[in-house]
Amino acid sequence: MIDFNRVYVMNLENAIRGARNPMNSWARSDSYYDENGQYILGENDLSLAKRLRNAGTSDHRKYLRQVMLSVDITAPMYWWKEYDTYKVATVANSTSTMHKIHSKPFEIEDFSHDHLTENGLKVLKGIVDEMEKIRLEYVETKDKALWYDLIQLLPSSYNQMRTCTLNYETLINIYKSRKHHKLEEWRSFCEWIETLPYAKELIIAEE
Repeated sequence: MIDFNRVYVMNLENAIRGARNPMNSWARSDSYYDENGQYILGENDLSLAKRLRNAGTSDHRKYLRQVMLSVDITAPMYWWKEYDTYKVATVANSTSTMHKIHSKPFEIEDFSHDHLTENGLKVLKGIVDEMEKIRLEYVETKDKALWYDLIQLLPSSYNQMRTCTLNYETLINIYKSRKHHKLEEWRSFCEWIETLPYAKELIIAEE
């Protein structure tokens, strides 16, 4: 399971202006804001953006490092462990497992279980029930040993939400390396990338 909310793409205008700096070609810029406040790349700017994207090296397309993206991602811990590979040009603020793990009842919907077998789901439900018993006892006693039980028994299928900031260059690297990944969450992530503004031209590099 993976979910995306509060998606904002930012700084496209400044990134495109910067892409024109080397040749002092600002007068050729033809992009504009539409009636909804969306920045629309004009024919000249889109042509330049695509040429730089397809030039072959990240240095030519470095303007894409200035196209920023913010998104709230909810995903299981086993996926976040792989996401953490992408430490360059990313920032993430997560909900706190350390501080808030005991603050609400454990429920099966707190965990990704969409691919579990019938037996696997039965096992997970048993774990969730036991962790809820431990949680209730910890809330009552504040015994730190019980808190450690919660932390160390927590399955990696536990879903966590993080507010993430990335840029389009990082998304190029993710899309290229993860679009055929074994984990469905990565394939879903790449499908989500395809929905972003100008993803086809600037991230995926399709005509």
